[in-house]
Amino acid sequence: MLVFGYFGLLIVGFYFLLVRPQRRQVAARRAIVAAIEVGDDVVTAGGIHGVVASIDTDLVGLEIAPGVVITIARGAINARHSPMHVVLPGVGELDEARVIDAPSKDELEK
Repeated sequence: MLVFGYFGLLIVGFYFLLVRPQRRQVAARRAIVAAIEVGDDVVTAGGIHGVVASIDTDLVGLEIAPGVVITIARGAINARHSPMHVVLPGVGELDEARVIDAPSKDELEK
């Protein structure tokens, strides 16, 4: 009888350590894919970075270079980039006057 208790405890442990976090991760990824809009900077599952040029039901036009648009499956988008902000040390609350936008790729290349 004690063996069944250990077995049940093991199943509950697997649920909370493996299944539940995986479900949250899948739900978060679905929310990202559903919220994609034209003009968003995204990264595909294959690591291709680009800007969303057009959106169809299941397909997305992704501009990977000026004038170069590829068509990918909407589900292949893995993440959406947002502008980075650098917060200066010593800031307790987020103070807009003390937040500096990180430089863009073009500014870094100069």
